[in-house]
Amino acid sequence: MKILFAASEAVPFCKTGGLGDVAGALTEALRLRRHDIRLVLPKYRSVAAVSSGLFRLPFTLSIPVGDKVHAVSVWEGRFGPGVVAYLIDSPAHFDRGGLYGSPNGKDYPDNDQRFILFSRAALEVARSAGFPPDVVHAHDWQAGLIPAYLKTVYRDDPFFARTSSVFSVHNIAYQGVFPRSTLRAAGFDEELFTPENLEYFGQVNFLKAGLVFADLISTVSPTYAEEVQSGEEYGRGMEGVLRSRAGDFVGVLNGIDTRLWNPSRDPLIAQRFSARSPAGRAACKRDLQRSVGLRPEPAAPLFGMVSRLDSQKGFDILLDILDDFIEDGAQAVFLGQGSPVYLAALRTLARKHPGRVAASSNFNEPLAHKIYAGADLFLMPSRFEPCGLGQMIALRYGAVPVVTPTGGLKDTVPPVSADGKAGAGFVAERTGTEAYRAALAAAVRRYRTEPRMWRSVVKRGMALVYDWKASAPKYVELYRRAIARNAGIPKGGRPIPQAGTAPGGGP
Repeated sequence: MKILFAASEAVPFCKTGGLGDVAGALTEALRLRRHDIRLVLPKYRSVAAVSSGLFRLPFTLSIPVGDKVHAVSVWEGRFGPGVVAYLIDSPAHFDRGGLYGSPNGKDYPDNDQRFILFSRAALEVARSAGFPPDVVHAHDWQAGLIPAYLKTVYRDDPFFARTSSVFSVHNIAYQGVFPRSTLRAAGFDEELFTPENLEYFGQVNFLKAGLVFADLISTVSPTYAEEVQSGEEYGRGMEGVLRSRAGDFVGVLNGIDTRLWNPSRDPLIAQRFSARSPAGRAACKRDLQRSVGLRPEPAAPLFGMVSRLDSQKGFDILLDILDDFIEDGAQAVFLGQGSPVYLAALRTLARKHPGRVAASSNFNEPLAHKIYAGADLFLMPSRFEPCGLGQMIALRYGAVPVVTPTGGLKDTVPPVSADGKAGAGFVAERTGTEAYRAALAAAVRRYRTEPRMWRSVVKRGMALVYDWKASAPKYVELYRRAIARNAGIPKGGRPIPQAGTAPGGGP
């Protein structure tokens, strides 16, 4: 099968979050299953700093955006088991300090222009490279226009006559909403500015484009697929579209790269260990404490968190309860970037509790590995979590997760039973401050009073396997379904019934 994989980030080239991990690892897993897969992503400034072996292809793409036609170069590289990556090089659009916005967290004002160009270029590079895809797999709002292009602008193009599309939502909270004028810049007819297509409360919504026009839709865990259809709290205005396409919408659980995240081979931790021989975790805990300036207290319950600093991740919940646990003898280390407000609060907490709390916003891979290997408990008080990779990595490294019952957290963390003979983590009864406080208190109590049981919990968690060997075949089946479905559907678009349409055209 020929698969064109379009994403705005992917390891090893660029990453801001879970999408980058998934795009890199899933393409490798599909290549190992002998599919001809090509990854397309922008050539950001940061790509040059981490990538070697790229070479410029001997053609230039002419990409229209509004009234301008941009000359775009393409670079090719390879990674993993021979995955081909095409990097779209338009310095005016992508040669910037951040992928999506400035360091202060503000989105670039021309993100609509940037990802219109990327979406058109993703299809045109396939043509120029002589790679007619059986399926295009587009990810998140940055690539949401691609399924729409295939069903409209490119619907009569013989090169894409047999091409189907799958659109994956990694976090529905990020939608790419822009002014009505963006419709013209993208090259779409005015007739698409309707509630059944691209219009959303008087604006153009890139994520909605993917949901409306893709042959099939996926998201990153079965529970999240249910949540985003349940109402506005989780669906963020897209619940009507998703319910109307429920038969075309599935949740496929993400995996982790078990070669990268492997405590028995990890060169970045103080001592390697495994589920059968977990004794090395004690040395990793000492190393973590030393590395971040915490007191060398082997008995102190050590909390770890590697996360974007965002309200979605429940940082307000943690800030409400953490003082009590620290004053009771716990330690905590945080690694992440995001909200300046949360970062300032964590640093204030670290000053208040020297030697007991550490916080770093200078993200570096070695420290992340040290936290997973050295923390006793891994905190994820998320208000919603589409899938989450942190809890899977924590389980593999023996850091017991304490989570909320949402999305992929619910799907991947079996709760520790009352007798301690089953389960691998602690799951709050619901999202929110008091429920999470109770779950964390229960975890700390059992860590301190039932060491034998705790060791069993750690071993059970380390024995769980969440890799791409289980998920990749599900995507292959999804691609086959999309190809079969597309064979019987005209490429002119798919009207979406809008039961209960809100004023302004929102679903």
